[in-house]
Amino acid sequence: MASFLTRRVTFAAAHRYRIATWSDAENERVFGLCARPSYHGHSYVCDVTVRGEIDDTTGMIVDLGVLDRILDVEVKQRFDHRNINVDVVEFGEGKLVPTGENLARFIHERVGSAMRAGGASARVVRVTVAEDATLSASYEE
Repeated sequence: MASFLTRRVTFAAAHRYRIATWSDAENERVFGLCARPSYHGHSYVCDVTVRGEIDDTTGMIVDLGVLDRILDVEVKQRFDHRNINVDVVEFGEGKLVPTGENLARFIHERVGSAMRAGGASARVVRVTVAEDATLSASYEE
């Protein structure tokens, strides 16, 4: 039997939706206000869910200290108080559009990779990124 654990991390960041090969008018037509050159920000809430077997000795599926260090590096340090389009290379001009969907997938991949590299037996199965109380996107295995 597998168990699940979800850890929540928050970050504040600015972004805008823009496809580099499109004109400003086309970007605004498709993305609306989210394409404006002045950017806009959110106080994001990110839930990362891992799945694993409960260790008979510790009673845990993952060492929370290890998970928290990974989330600090891969989420907090990467995104908090940043302009995602400018400060996070993978979302730079002509790369990933910083939608909730792309953020959830990116975080899932980065945290999952870091956990595997660290030898954790638990694996990331779901990441949900919420821009506010009315909009969230999830990426799951």
